[in-house]
Amino acid sequence: MLNRRSLLAAPALLAAPAIAHAQGAAWPTRTPVRLIAQFPPGGLVDTITRLVAPPLSQALGQNVVVENRAGAGGVIGTDYVAKQPADGYTFLMTHASVMVYSAATLPSLPFDPINDFTHLAQLVEAASVLLVRGDSPIRSFQDYLAAARTRPTRYGSSGIGSAPHMLGAMLGGLANLPQLDHAPYAGSAPAMRDLLGGHIESLIDPITTNVEAMRNGTLRALAISTPQRLAAFPNVPTFSELGFPSLVQTQWVGISGPRNLPAPIAERMIREMPGIMQNAAIVQRTTELQTMPRSPIPTGTDFIDIIRTELAAAREVARRYSIQATS
Repeated sequence: MLNRRSLLAAPALLAAPAIAHAQGAAWPTRTPVRLIAQFPPGGLVDTITRLVAPPLSQALGQNVVVENRAGAGGVIGTDYVAKQPADGYTFLMTHASVMVYSAATLPSLPFDPINDFTHLAQLVEAASVLLVRGDSPIRSFQDYLAAARTRPTRYGSSGIGSAPHMLGAMLGGLANLPQLDHAPYAGSAPAMRDLLGGHIESLIDPITTNVEAMRNGTLRALAISTPQRLAAFPNVPTFSELGFPSLVQTQWVGISGPRNLPAPIAERMIREMPGIMQNAAIVQRTTELQTMPRSPIPTGTDFIDIIRTELAAAREVARRYSIQATS
């Protein structure tokens, strides 16, 4: 598994950043406070960022604005925040795809995913699903295994070194699927087009962008990477119950600041975020997207421990299955 529940999880290898103590005036005293979304508008990170901004603005008593700084699979926006002053006016909507999967598979990054940030809170998690077309002759997970053992069967993903790629590589290895091939794409959208066009047999993708297609029958979900079945999709089995307990994987969105964020600012944000995530609009939308906020949400050192553990596990998977992404 590629999160803290993973059987592959290794001991912590990286030290948490120090949090400096602030001196002087209360915070925030000016506007705006910026939330940086490192992916384009419309995706999960952007959606959660825009949901969080209004209640955070109300809690802080200052205008909170959303700024998209996309590029290089989220690396550009993440690096931008890492290099901002630690003054409490720029925060990153942290994503596992960068802090865990890019960090585990890219030859190098311009930042350290642990030491260059003050990680504040994990906000939501989204599972991955194994999908086929609604009219596919593959009607069950058992059908899928049989196909991948006897004939070329491709699974699309949002790119080399992505969480879906790692999940598929682990499935192929654990289930002994010699005919299962990875088809990487530059994002989920082109992979979905090829799935619906019949160019690939399957897709592993976050559930958030596929809920409606799963409900209307355009897509059939064969397995999901949650620990237990989702109430909204009770007929979709988990990989775990299908015999693969290590295939429990979620991609999370959190909030972080630059390293050495003054302690009073970090502590204020950590106090505010649990209440903000209980905002009615956020609860409604995250439920619709089938994201899974933990209760209580991990904050401070608990959040850092999750990142550290997942990163160690992802690095082990990348090593075991020879996965290396390109920048």
